[in-house]
Amino acid sequence: MPRDERHTKSMPYGTLGIIPLKSFEDMGKKVDECLVRWRAARNDNPQVFETGDYKRDTYIIDAETPRFGSGEGKGVINESIRGHDLYILVDVCNYSLTYKLCGQINHMSPDDHYADIKRIIAAGAGKARRINVIMPFLYESRQHRRTGRESLDCALALQELTDMGVDNIVTFDAHDPRVHNAIPLKGFESVSAVYQFIKYLLLNVGDLMIDSDHMMVISPDEGGMGRAVYFANVLGLDMGMFYKRRDYTKIVDGRNPIVAHEFLGTSVEGKDVIVIDDMISSGDSILDVAKELKARKANRVIAMTTFGLFTNGFEKFDKAYEEGLISKILTTNLVYQPPELLEKEWYINVDMSKYIALIIDTINHDASVAALLTPIDRIHEKLKEYNESKGSIDIEE
Repeated sequence: MPRDERHTKSMPYGTLGIIPLKSFEDMGKKVDECLVRWRAARNDNPQVFETGDYKRDTYIIDAETPRFGSGEGKGVINESIRGHDLYILVDVCNYSLTYKLCGQINHMSPDDHYADIKRIIAAGAGKARRINVIMPFLYESRQHRRTGRESLDCALALQELTDMGVDNIVTFDAHDPRVHNAIPLKGFESVSAVYQFIKYLLLNVGDLMIDSDHMMVISPDEGGMGRAVYFANVLGLDMGMFYKRRDYTKIVDGRNPIVAHEFLGTSVEGKDVIVIDDMISSGDSILDVAKELKARKANRVIAMTTFGLFTNGFEKFDKAYEEGLISKILTTNLVYQPPELLEKEWYINVDMSKYIALIIDTINHDASVAALLTPIDRIHEKLKEYNESKGSIDIEE
């Protein structure tokens, strides 16, 4: 059971129901198992906890998004959701799913997943009491601002979802949280995975010296400064950053190529370095940063990113690990992970299922999620536990 149960003193907003779309199916089952186990153990508020709707064998609502041979699709909800507090979970980056398009096999794109969210919302036809969307990788979050004659896809998507009746959108490490400005009257949470990163790092690496003399936090670019500052302050470490000098006269694969990484910060010589970012896409940027840090005589380079997309495969990461540029890479299971990735010696999988379940449980009770978003006390407890036992920490939330 979660350690912080203060939110259960309040009444649930409505009957809890979760719809993990096919892209989030495995993760959705793990979230459901947590909710079932926690709620079955509660008995201190009989007025709430003994009602028939509160304790159930599953909170998953039977729903599907089949497709026709032409590639067109529809959303189907196979049971009543009237009066439900509904949570739709989706991974827009899950490219492993396929469908037939005029006899051809087509891999699902973020656009396909986004369309399926709208289909499920439409299938409910306004019967749910409240609709919440949990979209860990925010759809079109990399197209969050306009620099020329171009679309503002992220803002348009958020407005479209809220216009359809979505009350709350929960995402993780939004590329730019200021996209909330597009829907100022609706709930929007950009959740950080700092606590989970620290927990899994301490669980898997047993010889860390977590102080400013032996460790440093690095932001690979100016855009991730806030994330690195928070991480460094929580751990009591120094931080530095790299400035990406780009060639704005060229566009390669939709972006301006990086000319050089300029380092701003104190010496990293002999220190373990944590490079923290929101995502690994091709991986070129984070590997360039690792190379620059090793050239400055850093000890171990450990990369932490919320989303491991690895769009160009794993070969360059295998090579970097063999050459000693990278020691470990931590990413969450908030997006699809190929089985090959889970077998890599350099990879640490950060499980987020319990955290998502706790967020759902808290919002369903219409309680504050502030303590979940800034878990500083729990981070300090883990650090104390690690320093006292050197690697033997409790995996439970």
